[in-house]
Amino acid sequence: MFSNFAQVEDFFNSRKLYGMKPGLDRIHKLLQMLGNPQDKINAVHVAGTNGKGSTVYYLRNALIANGYSVGVFTSPSLEGITGHILKNDKMLQQSEWIAILNRMLPCISELDHDANHPTEFEIITAAAFLYFADNVEIALIEAGMGGREDTTNCFSPLLSVITNVEKDHIAFLGNTKTSIAYHKAGIIKKDKPVIVGEMETGALNVIREEAAERDAPVYHLSHEFQYSLPIQSEISQSFEWTLGDRGLLLRVTLNMHGIHQVKNASLAIMVLRLLRKRGYVLDWNRCLDALYQTVIPGRFERIGPSLILDGAHNPAGVNAFIKTLGNDQTETKHLIFAAFRDKDLEKMLRLLCDRFSTVTLTSFDHPRAASCDELMAAAPDSNKNIKVIRDWKEAIQLIPENSSSSLCWYVTGSLNFIDEVRKYIHFRREQEEQRNG
Repeated sequence: MFSNFAQVEDFFNSRKLYGMKPGLDRIHKLLQMLGNPQDKINAVHVAGTNGKGSTVYYLRNALIANGYSVGVFTSPSLEGITGHILKNDKMLQQSEWIAILNRMLPCISELDHDANHPTEFEIITAAAFLYFADNVEIALIEAGMGGREDTTNCFSPLLSVITNVEKDHIAFLGNTKTSIAYHKAGIIKKDKPVIVGEMETGALNVIREEAAERDAPVYHLSHEFQYSLPIQSEISQSFEWTLGDRGLLLRVTLNMHGIHQVKNASLAIMVLRLLRKRGYVLDWNRCLDALYQTVIPGRFERIGPSLILDGAHNPAGVNAFIKTLGNDQTETKHLIFAAFRDKDLEKMLRLLCDRFSTVTLTSFDHPRAASCDELMAAAPDSNKNIKVIRDWKEAIQLIPENSSSSLCWYVTGSLNFIDEVRKYIHFRREQEEQRNG
């Protein structure tokens, strides 16, 4: 049994031995042994290549603003193990994690004894359902990878969301958008609505076919509901959201920049409308104010006057990052980049390198992290503005605390890297505050 959180961390580190194993047999067995807590929650399931986390944040804040107790399961986490499960906007206390895992440990041990070892992610997912069953009114479940064989695909949601379909995780999901769409479509359940973001026709047809087989109504962004092109200001963007030809029109303002955030917020609004139809009491003014107040960690997140963090971890994310970058009038832009080696590094760097005065390639401590040599091999030969700093902390230390409005540093790539950078910057600032008394 666990008596402190250091033991919990050691336990999860030991589970990394079992890697990442697609398939649902183990999670179903573990949940069954725990009394099937996934059957005792009301939840929304969110999948997609990009935009899942942002859509969940908008939904969470709107539901909290209307008085609901909201559970959030998210992956990857920007706060380590404890960041995967939230109640409202708070991570669980370490004591809560210890209590949950002590309930689960006999079941995990039994499966281990049978050589049917649950993975780290399966245990965290089951812990989320176990906690949500007793503590929240509605839960928002973000899929990990794909959907059909993803560990989270083990419950029947109120409705499903597929934000978009782009090429990512091709070793597991296939190298075409239709094959990836097939995996995403696996979260669609019988008679449960599915809300779908903008995507290519081939991918959309795969999702529509799955929905038709399951008699699931489809609500497609730009068809059943629409958004207007946003009006940008220095600190926000505004757009109009409309529902088909039914006349419902909402004027929406976001603190988050980029057309991709307009799309994510539009999906969240459609979810809220369907929840209202199911009997959830939601005031639109409260919802819209919550959307405006939403700031999402690691999504074009400004840390101080001259530093922005963005988890653009695949080519589609990089494209969204670049489009958002186009609204930044800063004259001199510098980039620090680190990513996983199983991403399309050549395409990502080809898109990025010409946009910045300098591009610093670095790496970080993770089994999937690309080395600096691998990043250099993937970088365009023609770019002379690329340099390598192997210690990423040294690269961050080069960013001045105060700089002119004509200069800005951007850190992008893997969300795990962004997590490390955020923690390091906050740690340095805390130390500085302590020194200054």
